[in-house]
Amino acid sequence: MVLLLIVLWLFFSAGVYLSDAGVDGASIDSYGEALYWGVAAFSTAGIADTPTSGSALLIGGLWIVIGSVLFFGTIVATVTSYFMRPMQRPHKKIIDTIEYNLEQLNDLTVDELDLLKETVDTLIVHVEHLKEKQSVE
Repeated sequence: MVLLLIVLWLFFSAGVYLSDAGVDGASIDSYGEALYWGVAAFSTAGIADTPTSGSALLIGGLWIVIGSVLFFGTIVATVTSYFMRPMQRPHKKIIDTIEYNLEQLNDLTVDELDLLKETVDTLIVHVEHLKEKQSVE
């Protein structure tokens, strides 16, 4: 993402520079100033000179919106994925579901409890079978 932002910064700064080149009263009259403008505009510092021509203003506005969305969107996505990672483990989901259902035992009917017992018995038999199979290998 950093590489994409750098390429876009160079591209949009060149666009602003080329659009303002030769315009009377243009405050951005070198590529270096356009690069500085690109950093100041992206960082929302507001301390850079403003482009003069309409096309330079359009290119600059696009850079501010696209650059900010990519940069801040990347930060938000990274932080969110970091905190969501423990919740995405399949085993954790299964255990959470079982814990929730155990909390609901008082609300179950006798027939539902019998079905639950049969299911657990089947699960226990399956686990024992797997253990025996592993011990043989």
